[in-house]
Amino acid sequence: SNQLGSIYGHTSVMTGSLLDDHHWHSIIIERHGRNINLTLDRHMQHFRTNGEFDYLDLDYEITFGGMPFSGKPSSNSRKNFKGCMESINYNGNNITDLAKRKKLEPSNVGNLSFSCVEPHTVPVFFNATSYLEVPGRPSQDLFSVSFLFRTWNPNGLLVFSNFADDLGNVEIDINEGKVGVHINVTQVKKNRIDISS
Repeated sequence: SNQLGSIYGHTSVMTGSLLDDHHWHSIIIERHGRNINLTLDRHMQHFRTNGEFDYLDLDYEITFGGMPFSGKPSSNSRKNFKGCMESINYNGNNITDLAKRKKLEPSNVGNLSFSCVEPHTVPVFFNATSYLEVPGRPSQDLFSVSFLFRTWNPNGLLVFSNFADDLGNVEIDINEGKVGVHINVTQVKKNRIDISS
């Protein structure tokens, strides 16, 4: 804004989607006066800041990954970042390297660790005819399954297994965008249990 307060100076720009995918993403922000280049994963957006000033005085502090509890953010995103950052460069200075070597002055890095645990997951893609089949465990009274999934289809079978000795089956599916668990036991009176969410 300006010193009289009559010019609206707030500028917000949003870019990207589905960035919480456990992959690395790069962000570059370059400012030349009121002209800003915002690059996310090599896709650049150009915009011009509101207000009338061509320069910004960052004479207090700049924080990466969040802010102290005493800060007052202008946006609604008050939660600090949870995840990994690498190669943080600010005006030509490698901030992550300086922080690791305790060369930041002044420095208040909080509870940081200088390692990033990579998820050891291997995704698998299913088309409409493919499936994975693994051997079951007979004579077990425990059935425990966990997995992550994503899809753009509202319907599909996720897990299916017959019980031994033709005693029924269990299936987990997506039906109209909802996850359902269906347990069918053939040798009891109330022989089907359906749970959906």
